[in-house]
Amino acid sequence: MTSAEILKHLPYGKPFLFVDELLSVSETGAKGSFTFDENLDFYKGHFKDNPVTPAVILIETMAQIGLVCLGIYLTNIENQKQDSSVAMTSSAVDFLKPVFPGEKVTVTSEKIYFRFNKLSCNVKMENSKNETVCIGKIEGMLFKKP
Repeated sequence: MTSAEILKHLPYGKPFLFVDELLSVSETGAKGSFTFDENLDFYKGHFKDNPVTPAVILIETMAQIGLVCLGIYLTNIENQKQDSSVAMTSSAVDFLKPVFPGEKVTVTSEKIYFRFNKLSCNVKMENSKNETVCIGKIEGMLFKKP
C-alpha cells in the first residue's frame, strides 16, 4: 500500500485532517509532516494575542500520522484488507516546546507492538529545526468501519 493510498483511507477531512504528507511507512513505523496554517480556527482563542497550538491538537496530529497511518498500513500487509481504521485509546505525552501558527512539524512513530487488534507506538514530534516538540506513547484499537 502506497503513502497516497493510506492517506485516502484516513477517516478525517478538513478542518480536522492533520497530515499533509506521509514521508515513509513500514512494518516498524511511520513518518509524516503537517504545517499548522495560521488561519486554523483554534488559534483565535488559544491564547489571545499570543496563539499557540493546543496540546490536544498536537496529540491528534501525532495519532493521525504515527498511529492511524501505520495501523492502516499494517492491516493491509496482514491481508485483512477490510475497511477498517484505528481509534486512539490512550496517550502519555510530554510537551517540551510550543508549536506556533505557521510551523511545520514532522512526526515519527516506532511500533512497540501490534496484536489482538491493538497498536502501541512510541511517537515523537519535531519542528523544522529538528528540535523535539513532544514525545510519548500512543495506543489505539483497530475497528471495522460501520
